[in-house]
Amino acid sequence: MNNTFLSIELDNTLLETTTYLEKLVENLIDKGTLLGWSIIKAAIIFIAGRFLISLLNKIIRRILDRRNIDPSIKTFTKSLVNVVLTVMLIVSIIGVLGIPTTSFAALIGSAVVTIGLALSGNLSNFAGGILILLFKPFRVGDYIETSSIGGTVKEIQIFHTIINTSDNKTIYAPNGSLSSGIVTNYNVMPTRRVEWIFGIEYGEDYEKVKAILYKLIANDTRVLSNPLPFIALKQLDASSVNIVVRAWVKREDYWGVYFEMNKHIYETFNKEGISFPFPQLTIHKAPPSLPEGEELKK
Repeated sequence: MNNTFLSIELDNTLLETTTYLEKLVENLIDKGTLLGWSIIKAAIIFIAGRFLISLLNKIIRRILDRRNIDPSIKTFTKSLVNVVLTVMLIVSIIGVLGIPTTSFAALIGSAVVTIGLALSGNLSNFAGGILILLFKPFRVGDYIETSSIGGTVKEIQIFHTIINTSDNKTIYAPNGSLSSGIVTNYNVMPTRRVEWIFGIEYGEDYEKVKAILYKLIANDTRVLSNPLPFIALKQLDASSVNIVVRAWVKREDYWGVYFEMNKHIYETFNKEGISFPFPQLTIHKAPPSLPEGEELKK
């Protein structure tokens, strides 16, 4: 009797376990199927979304290029639109995967506060980009210098400004430091002053040198007549007489005039027999030593 009862109990337990496992497997299959479809839909949305973002970026780029808009604003707008569209795509994918977007939005809000405190520098860079666009200390295409870098501005993005140096290096400079630091812009004014300092030996005829310098400057048509060139004796140095020459040129002629004038002056001074100085040290021979107790006779 007892054996029969135990057999019935085991059968019932085995049946309940089998039924539970069947329901569990069916539930897992259903959820797996739903998850699989969700992943497939998310993948399709991701691919389609990336295609649409690329297409919209091209359309916006064409619209901006057709209009007479500052290139700095164009690059900033393109960067900002790309970031916004990418965030929208991520939110859409999260919604398809079944994650509640409302709770996700709340999570994003708290995460933004936390990340904002940790990445306050990037927020200042974003604000710096806005300030650069509003006050325009420089634009795309300008040659600028800071305390540590110098180059031509290629793009102004939402966090960084892309600068190409004269030796073809690409620098990503934070907008925050550019908007709050010292920046020298060489493209604002249409003219620049070129300055040379030439050293001649003591004993050379200063008036002759001055006349030669005025003649060389007058022969260069790129040198502007207003303001007038300026030549003066700058300094009586230890081994040279230094003459300063200042002339005004168009901004784009600055380096050409500077280097070519150095060459012309070197050649002309050599032809005219004007000597360039070099450091010299004069050594005087000491008087002969006297026997102890004797003094040098006057």
